[in-house]
Amino acid sequence: IAKLEEGYDLVSGWKKKRHDPLGKTVPSKFFNWVTGRVSGIDIHDFNCGLKGYRREVTQDVKIYGELHRYIPVLAGLEGYTVSEIPVQHHARQFGVTKYGWSRLFKGFLDLLTVMYLGRYMGRPLHLFGVLGVGLTGAGMAINAYIASLWLRTGSIQHRYPLLSLGTLLTVLGFQVICTGLIGDMVARASNPEEKYNIQEILE
Repeated sequence: IAKLEEGYDLVSGWKKKRHDPLGKTVPSKFFNWVTGRVSGIDIHDFNCGLKGYRREVTQDVKIYGELHRYIPVLAGLEGYTVSEIPVQHHARQFGVTKYGWSRLFKGFLDLLTVMYLGRYMGRPLHLFGVLGVGLTGAGMAINAYIASLWLRTGSIQHRYPLLSLGTLLTVLGFQVICTGLIGDMVARASNPEEKYNIQEILE
């Protein structure tokens, strides 16, 4: 509560001194490190169950599936300030942990979902456009090489597989760009007005 009163919107706990087996701590540390680098949210423990929120955060952050582990990321993407404080961790008394490498893989898939929804949901062309231009550029470069080879030698010298690859990348790149354009039109049609989180109205 004291940390929230400093002006933060979400405060997450950090199990700084953990009492878990290596089979849980190693995947967890790797998960937290990657999540922090990808999301830009500078905290150490995204999965800690001890968190404090302002009311606005609980109203604006939409959670479904297993996205609960990314609440700090979702809050940060909505523009809320996130911090953390060390908390005391107690060793498990009963049962067996279900956390491991399999959940780690699923967690990274959820992270891709979160980052796409947060950064590109309203502007999918920014993502698909970059991918499409890259693929098209690679395909055109390959085809330009094949064309120059044909102009110099009069033959492509059994480079037909490479020609097929260049053509495939070019066509695929255009398709990806078109997907981004369609996504942009759908996003604008479904959300004609930009969404903003209003904290206070001054009269």
